[in-house]
Amino acid sequence: MQFSYSWLKTQADTELSADKLEHLLTMSGLEVEEAETAAPAFTGVVVAEVKSVEKHPDADRLNVTQVDAGTGELLQIVCGAPNVKVGIKVPCSLPGAVLPGNFKIKPTKMRGVVSNGMLCSTNELGLPDDGVDGLHILPEDAPVGANIREYLDLDDTVFTLKITPNRADCLSIKGIAREVSALTQCAFSPVAIQTTPVSSTKKQAVRIDAPADCGRFISRVIENVNARAATPDWMKQRLERSGIRSISVLVDIGNYVMLEIGQPMHVFDADKLSGSLIVRRALNGETLECLNEKTVTLADNTLVVADEKGALSLAGLMGGEASAVSDDTQNIVLEAAWFAPEIIAGKSRQYGFGSDSSFRFERGVDYRLQADAIERATELVLQICGGEAGEMVEAQGELPEAKQVELRLGRLKTVLGVDIPAEQVETILQHLGLQPEKTADGFRVTAPSFRFDIEIEADLIEEVGRVYGYENIPNDYTSGRLKMLALPETRRPRFAVYNEMAARGYREVVSYAFVDEQWELDFAANANPIRLQNPLAAQYAVMRSTLIGGLVEILQNNLNRKQNRVRVFEIARVFSKDSDDLFVQNERIGGLWYGAAMPEQWGEKTRNVDFYDIKADVENLLKNKAVEFVTAEHPALHPGRAANIVSDGQVIGFVGELHPKWLQKYDLPQAPLVFEIDMAAVLEREKTRYQAVSKFQPARRDLAFVVPEAVTHEALLAALHEVRSPLIREIALFDVYRGAGLPENSKSMAVKVILQDAEQTLTDDAVEPVVEKLITAAHAVGGQLR
Repeated sequence: MQFSYSWLKTQADTELSADKLEHLLTMSGLEVEEAETAAPAFTGVVVAEVKSVEKHPDADRLNVTQVDAGTGELLQIVCGAPNVKVGIKVPCSLPGAVLPGNFKIKPTKMRGVVSNGMLCSTNELGLPDDGVDGLHILPEDAPVGANIREYLDLDDTVFTLKITPNRADCLSIKGIAREVSALTQCAFSPVAIQTTPVSSTKKQAVRIDAPADCGRFISRVIENVNARAATPDWMKQRLERSGIRSISVLVDIGNYVMLEIGQPMHVFDADKLSGSLIVRRALNGETLECLNEKTVTLADNTLVVADEKGALSLAGLMGGEASAVSDDTQNIVLEAAWFAPEIIAGKSRQYGFGSDSSFRFERGVDYRLQADAIERATELVLQICGGEAGEMVEAQGELPEAKQVELRLGRLKTVLGVDIPAEQVETILQHLGLQPEKTADGFRVTAPSFRFDIEIEADLIEEVGRVYGYENIPNDYTSGRLKMLALPETRRPRFAVYNEMAARGYREVVSYAFVDEQWELDFAANANPIRLQNPLAAQYAVMRSTLIGGLVEILQNNLNRKQNRVRVFEIARVFSKDSDDLFVQNERIGGLWYGAAMPEQWGEKTRNVDFYDIKADVENLLKNKAVEFVTAEHPALHPGRAANIVSDGQVIGFVGELHPKWLQKYDLPQAPLVFEIDMAAVLEREKTRYQAVSKFQPARRDLAFVVPEAVTHEALLAALHEVRSPLIREIALFDVYRGAGLPENSKSMAVKVILQDAEQTLTDDAVEPVVEKLITAAHAVGGQLR
């Protein structure tokens, strides 16, 4: 919502400076996004009248003018504007003036003729473009010599508010003035609504065929209007400072009333209507050419205003071209209605355009304001365009019922933590237009028609609190102590994971949870992903079930920027469906490593990252858990270079090299290594167990087993770990041999076995039985002691 301070002061008699008002509105919940003067700073510009115009003797496009700028003598000024003529009044920069951009005016010669100043256009003064090619023409009654900043009120402040969806009542000057009155206790003087005498017998019949969607619909015919009349400068100025472009006088009046009191309106050309105006649901496939020159095909969830021939406008959104007013219009129909917010909400997105009207209707318009809007618009039309007004015709549907809400003073004190006197609470509620009634323990309020958000006691407490002033509530009452509980021993701090990934050289990235459907098919073989009803764009149509797609996209972006060594990770949620077709979201950590294993350097040869490099990173991430890597197949990964990460018999993630076919499809010069793990498993760790360090020497035995080529390291170690002995401290592979001396299709795997006792020195009698059990256990996988 954008408005000028000078317009606001016509309804709220406040003397606050613009800076103080900005702070006050922001602190009360009406956030001021921007506050700036109506025009940039400049000096030395006055109102001047052109007294004579002669052609420049040496320039075809220049004129030599004599102007009266109120200095006591005529000034000679050379001017190249095409619209300069005798008798007009224009802004004149006197010698010594400084225009926007620090442009200084001084006497100068132009093609041999002295020019003592400059006649100005709107652009030269930093004002909104008035569409005129040349000088800014001022009204005939502009006082010669007057400071242009004072005359045009250019020191006025233009505020831009960020209105929350529940405060639709503040989308008008009247609503903001009511708010300022409540905050400052100043006089609130809304514009007086005058009842217009009826001077025409013409009426426009109206009907509501969708009573649940439209609660009130009012029309009035005004005949013999002058649609070519000029919009008054004061109205143009207020519209422009509210961010609305002046179009034509009839359209401007509708927009002005909307800004002034908050009721959107529409003006029809009465001679283009056929029969009654009807509010109804659109017919499927019905089309309408809108005022923005777009032709839309309507759905049956759309409310329209129609006549006997067909749809005329999208109700609450935009009018139609067929019934629009023009300069040739002679008879008009003013229309004001109340539409249920839910029938207007979402239509801007559905049809690809919105309007100031729909912005208000979908948040809720005062359902008792329509007759006032018709009367106010009628007054302005008759005042500016002339004509004869007919009688108002009204149709009613289903209107909201006013809710009664009680406010207990005891509850108010409990919630706000401060004791506000009952008299002050009553004054606040009265200034907010809530008309409180006293009860035994507080007040009863009937929610006014302009406040859709007043529904429960907490709403009234909020109103009192913000008007009373949050800064007036002592900090002691609004602060609390949080008891920070220590994490259990079996859970790691989240930041430890971030720190470990950063220490390994990874950089954190953030990608969209909405992804391309093709990514889900490629990287997760997910042919039925969770689809979005209203995607941001075609490439963000589904929810991700894996992080790999986002990481690959980030890799592509880096490669496009000549970054040939990339290590990134992301911690985020993925989305899927369970067996009952319910949505499930799990947090996962994904990582990607591409390019050289080490930065380019003189001390080590360059080699590309391989599976074991990223496997080491995963092991470091899961160093507090017992995990194993089991050969697996994954749609995103290279067959034979992929593994599932298994802990306690459960698959918690995967790691491997990206599949070759995706390298070609996604234009990757070489294969990146990726992993993805359940974040819950990463954060979970085994409870720390303490034991005394043995003071006795350990014993080591090296055992080489000849096993079939198909036997993996994990299989051999799993068989050896079946031997349960308190003496075994470690079993680890340290050598693999293939070659002479071994049977065909066999290999030798050598493991070291560390044994130690905490209470005595080990002897061969204690060690050898354990070694024999290990040798026997190796037989389970075909292992024979070499």
